[in-house]
Amino acid sequence: MLQSIRNGSRSWGAKIIIGLMVAAMALFGVESLFSVFGSDPNEVASVNGQPIMRQQVELEVQRALRSGQVPPEQERALRNDMLDQLITQQLLTQYADDGGFYVSDAQLDQIIVGLPEFHDQNGHFSADIFRNRLAGAGYSPISFRQDLRVDIKRQHLQQGLAFSDFSLPSEQARLAELQNQQRSFRYVLMNNDDVDVDINVTDEQMQAYYDAHQERFERPEQVRVEYVLIDRQAMAAETEIDEETLRQAWREQNQNADRRISHIMVTFGDERSREEARSIADTAYDDLEDGESFADTVLRYSDDTTSAEEGGDLGTISRGIFGNAFDEAAFSLAEGETSQVVEVDGAFHILRVTDVDAPSFEEQRDVLRQNVALGDVNDAFNAKVQQLIDQSFAADDLQSVADQIDVTLTQTDWLARGEGEGVLSEPGVLDEAFSEEVLNDGYNSEVIELDDDRRLVLRVAEHREATLISLDDVRDEVEQSVAAQQRQQAMLEQAQAMTASLNAGETLDVNWLEATNVSRQQNGSLPQGVVSEVFRMPNPDEGESQYRAVTLSQDVAVIALDDVSAGDDSDQIAGFVAQMAEQLRAQAVIQGLIDTLYQDADIKR
Repeated sequence: MLQSIRNGSRSWGAKIIIGLMVAAMALFGVESLFSVFGSDPNEVASVNGQPIMRQQVELEVQRALRSGQVPPEQERALRNDMLDQLITQQLLTQYADDGGFYVSDAQLDQIIVGLPEFHDQNGHFSADIFRNRLAGAGYSPISFRQDLRVDIKRQHLQQGLAFSDFSLPSEQARLAELQNQQRSFRYVLMNNDDVDVDINVTDEQMQAYYDAHQERFERPEQVRVEYVLIDRQAMAAETEIDEETLRQAWREQNQNADRRISHIMVTFGDERSREEARSIADTAYDDLEDGESFADTVLRYSDDTTSAEEGGDLGTISRGIFGNAFDEAAFSLAEGETSQVVEVDGAFHILRVTDVDAPSFEEQRDVLRQNVALGDVNDAFNAKVQQLIDQSFAADDLQSVADQIDVTLTQTDWLARGEGEGVLSEPGVLDEAFSEEVLNDGYNSEVIELDDDRRLVLRVAEHREATLISLDDVRDEVEQSVAAQQRQQAMLEQAQAMTASLNAGETLDVNWLEATNVSRQQNGSLPQGVVSEVFRMPNPDEGESQYRAVTLSQDVAVIALDDVSAGDDSDQIAGFVAQMAEQLRAQAVIQGLIDTLYQDADIKR
């Protein structure tokens, strides 16, 4: 069976993403043909000559957004993260291929058969489920097998690296001991109100701060961009769709859904002629038209006495059970609708649909409206895109292009690389503004295909080189920073004086905040900087305390470490620490390989 799946896979619909077994899969489509003729505008990066396409990044972004794990406002950052992930995956795949990693068809078959996503209710592999789930995802099964093969290679590579390193039992025991350790301490936080300092920021101090922190005041290379966007979804949103068109679309979409049918049946044959039966059926139909209930009309006219007692109910019907004539009538009706008189197998029927095994019209209204509207604007969209291609190629500006094709010209503020918002934040789009042809030669960009529904052309309206912002332009910011430094330095000096007094055995009149038996995991609402510093301090002698002044982000703290205890000796914690130690070592080894691959790779983005 699995051999037939392989042989027939080119005719099936798609692939699915498999939970833990397939963490991330890359796609390769017809865009690779562009490498024969030149650079593809949809190529957002290349790794040692192998392209990563904009569609790949966008696919991963949309999956993450649909999962609900990433809020929509983080979409721009997510695109950059996804591109980084795809680059890393490409590097690992290339390394695995160079190392001769191999996954056979038999291994793939065994993995696929074992995936619960393809099992029936009895826990057995089902070819039908396999085909349906692939078809439902929109990718070819041959790509599924190829990408699964690549992902398994990467997993084998990373597992091999992880298992090649280990920690000694003595190391694990020491880590567990440190992890279990608990510390009791006191602390006091100081702020601006605790010191009397005369802030006096001089020009020399500002110059010194400015010179020492020039990376804060560097303005990167920037452009102001103008662009035009043709959006099929936006065009569809402005299209009026009447109610009857929507209902017809609903009927067409659900024309094959199972229906619960009630009927009135009038037979003919030995006891009744065809003409007599038709006359009775027509009379029954007229009664319904005059407002008679279907249940009463069934009892009066139907020859199907069994169903007549149930209001003519035939139960739920699938297409094909009663033949073409019956299907043509029954499956053209929406819920609550009644057919004309139809002749089926020696009898006349009047059919009524009492239920459709599909979402109701109201539930599907929004989706139906969108789909119908998209179809209606499809020709207009394609025509506008062709106009955009023709007009933008030779135009010396974009305003005239926008006017000719009746779209809005959008202008941005100054943007550095990677700073675009909205459509400009999508992978590779803003990079076009910094390309040789657009930035230096002053051309309009090529038409950028963002996805199936959007096309964009951009132009650089203004450009400025990277530069160091002058001190005069950032004087207020520098002055505030120097003043904050002076205040914190005054607090630190006072805290150090307090620490010296405490170490000398003096008692200070301060309001200590106490924390008892704090572990590394259970710091609660304590300041993280204080807790981190507490676990860096040496153990105090018995009955004594260790004192330290520590600078936090904006404040200063004085810490008194009073006691260090071993804490609870838990097998669970020991096992957890051993596991974490192995994971950290494995991560370090894998990250070391990734860092090396990045250093040696030719990556363009």
